[in-house]
Order: sequence, then structure tokens, then C-alpha cells
Amino acid sequence: MDHLPKDPYMLVSSINMLLRDKEFDSLEELCNCFDREVEEVKEELLKHGYVYSEEQKQMRPVGYDE
Repeated sequence: MDHLPKDPYMLVSSINMLLRDKEFDSLEELCNCFDREVEEVKEELLKHGYVYSEEQKQMRPVGYDE
């Protein structure tokens, strides 16, 4: 993969896959590799109902853990 998708749902899927498959150890490392700002990615995905769980190391729907 040479870039992160622009579609928010594909982006969530890609982030979760790359972290799950141990391609990257953290969201920060992943974003650095693809020249993206962590906070920018988090803010964009929050608009579409997703937040990052540090504990699970994945993007999750808002309210999933409540």
C-alpha cells in the first residue's frame, strides 16, 4: 500500500488491518509512514463516527466501549 485511502470507511478498515497484522506498532508510526498527521486522521474519522482506542489499537465506532 503506497497511500492511505481517502474514503473514511476504507481508511478505518486499512488502519485496523495494518495495526492488527502488526505492520505498524502504533497509529503514530502508521501515520508517519504515510505522511499523515495523527490528529488530522483522528478528527476526520470522528466526523464519521470512529475514535481510536489505544487499548485495542484500533479504530472503533463512537460509543462501542460504553
